[in-house]
Amino acid sequence: MHTRKKGKSRSKRKYAQGSYAWVSTSKNEVMEIIEKLAKEGRTESEIGRVLRDTYGVPSVRVALGKSMSAYLKEKGLQKKYPSDMIDLIRRATNLRKHLKMNSRDQGNKTKLGHIESKIKRLVSYYRGKKLPADWKYDPEEAALLVK
Repeated sequence: MHTRKKGKSRSKRKYAQGSYAWVSTSKNEVMEIIEKLAKEGRTESEIGRVLRDTYGVPSVRVALGKSMSAYLKEKGLQKKYPSDMIDLIRRATNLRKHLKMNSRDQGNKTKLGHIESKIKRLVSYYRGKKLPADWKYDPEEAALLVK
């Protein structure tokens, strides 16, 4: 989006049932693991990484028949704010701290604009769905979210 790179070309995962017959973890075990990790405060991406690396589950969607966010919403364990937006806000906050001490860093000033542009685009996407209808991005208030 904000780079001169051409994108990623790679094969896509198969989401058909039974395509991962070698997985030994059952559906109920995957559900228990997801609930336990979500109660510990882990994000969806961290839960997926733990399932992949520790338990050998390559795809939650194949294991459960639905996405992890749908399962967490069903169980009432979904976070208040989307994790991708929180990660971007955390990056913008850290970059603002850096720019307070290094005010002549033009490259990072540009990158801060790019990050905040992505945040505003995500806010308009999530507004009314996962965010309140009147929520707006303000850097000072958003910094309080990630603390």
